[in-house]
Amino acid sequence: MSDHQPSRAEVLATLTAPGEPFELVASTVYGRECRFFKHAPETLRDLFADNVSDLDFLVYEDERLTFAEAYLKSAQIAQLLVRQYGITKGDRVAISMRNYPEWVLSFMAVTSIGGIAVAMNSLWRPDEMAYGLIDSGAKVLLADDERLSRFAQIENIPETRVDVQTIAIRTSAFPNSPELSLLLDEQAGEHGVLDMPQQRPEAEDDATILYTSGSTGHPKGVVSCHKNILAALMSWELDQTSAIAMLPEAPSPPPHQAATLLAVPLFHATGSHAVYLASYRSQRKIVSMYKWDAALAAQLIEVEKISSFIAPAAMTGDLVQEAARTQRDLSTLASVGGGGAPRAPEQVRSIEKTFANALPGTGWGMTETNAIGTGIGGMDYLEHPESSGRCSAVMELKVIDDQGNALAAGERGELLIRGAAVFRGYWNRPDANDETFLPGGWMRTGDVAYLDDEGYLYIVDRIKDLVIRGGENIGCGEVEAALLEHPLVQEASVYAVPDQRLGEEVGTTLYVSSSVTESELSGFLQERLAKFKIPRYIHQQQTPLPRTASGKILKRDLREEACQRLGLAQ
Repeated sequence: MSDHQPSRAEVLATLTAPGEPFELVASTVYGRECRFFKHAPETLRDLFADNVSDLDFLVYEDERLTFAEAYLKSAQIAQLLVRQYGITKGDRVAISMRNYPEWVLSFMAVTSIGGIAVAMNSLWRPDEMAYGLIDSGAKVLLADDERLSRFAQIENIPETRVDVQTIAIRTSAFPNSPELSLLLDEQAGEHGVLDMPQQRPEAEDDATILYTSGSTGHPKGVVSCHKNILAALMSWELDQTSAIAMLPEAPSPPPHQAATLLAVPLFHATGSHAVYLASYRSQRKIVSMYKWDAALAAQLIEVEKISSFIAPAAMTGDLVQEAARTQRDLSTLASVGGGGAPRAPEQVRSIEKTFANALPGTGWGMTETNAIGTGIGGMDYLEHPESSGRCSAVMELKVIDDQGNALAAGERGELLIRGAAVFRGYWNRPDANDETFLPGGWMRTGDVAYLDDEGYLYIVDRIKDLVIRGGENIGCGEVEAALLEHPLVQEASVYAVPDQRLGEEVGTTLYVSSSVTESELSGFLQERLAKFKIPRYIHQQQTPLPRTASGKILKRDLREEACQRLGLAQ
């Protein structure tokens, strides 16, 4: 028997070879050359239809749905959208709610009939919500009580008219918004149980619009097709299979159905893709939380035998602390994954120490890449805790200098990515597309990074003017614009400030004509920004902000001064 331990490259070569389940072939997406999985489902509709079973799929509080029950309910919603609301291929249907089962079922329904699911940020204020609905041109909005309350306020926004039909989720408090369950009951009474409509998507049909904050202005709608998303799902499955293949001996089959805790919002690519869609394909049970609560999370892990937890560093840190306090049995946890923002190396090590059988994992990806790019886990992650891992099999990475020249290993520059999971483009934003895409199918990420000799990726900075707070992207330009609306604010610079729990917090330095209290300023911003975008750290001065010779504010200097003033390590 050979003692040779296969390398990652050797394992991937074996698993993706001709005749294997993960066989890779030359393909195209949007005319861009790429590698793709020969045996992948053609569309999300096929993914859903091919993985129907009697295993548990969705658990929410005291509600349970099997994969078969979920598929049947999604077919009923699809029929409703086609028959009563006239949804055809390419029509946009907005989904705005907490992590209810209806979010998952609505997404299944919309994408199965060739519609485009618009995943709206459930934290948006009425004006932000109005922008998303108008920008996407959604014909129907499925929303819960809190989101419908905000929708009702849109009428008070001057010169704003949103032409969309609404369907209420778990509430009958809105006379103009019929409740979904009642609509489905009426349909069943008239037509009985119906199969999924015949209306079908194709592989490169648009499937989703996920909004992401840019460095300036309004959020941008990221448009991806079925093939993009399936590339991501198959890549995660390949990574998991290769990790097992590299172990000295195969692990014993788990005694319980694999299960994952859904703690992140479904409107994020992490929630919708890495948790929900990946779980559907692998037949993992999803246990959904209404909102994050570490004590409840520990309870659910114990009761539901959770094996996988994927969340930003802030939630992971909360769970580590809760595990130290609680007497609950968390031994079923086998993996603790994350993304969005890097984990501190000490948190990486704390996961292994805290959970008896769990190994840490993370990755780097973007909404624009359907949440894949690189990945790392287990002992590999413990040995490279500051890395975001190595590139997915269907993607390619390159680091370039300011002149566009490729850089050698260890040299820092802008990170580019290309491959099957890269999105089509931004909805209604040809200007942003021109800035983002380069010849050869390469996409600019806006991240400053380097690759080492072994292909490990290290993210060191951002070109894009963003704060990533607990996994939420906040455009600095948007916050600056809101601050400048205040009559006493003459100049504003918004930047990221390190935060032990959330990764980053929002900080700002203001040039004011006279002092304004922080409570007054926060109250002013609450009328213009979602709560999570409001700066936590505010520094005022009655002198102009420092600028370069060309007139640009020296934001990096202001950030360094703020960190020094606050005693925070950068």
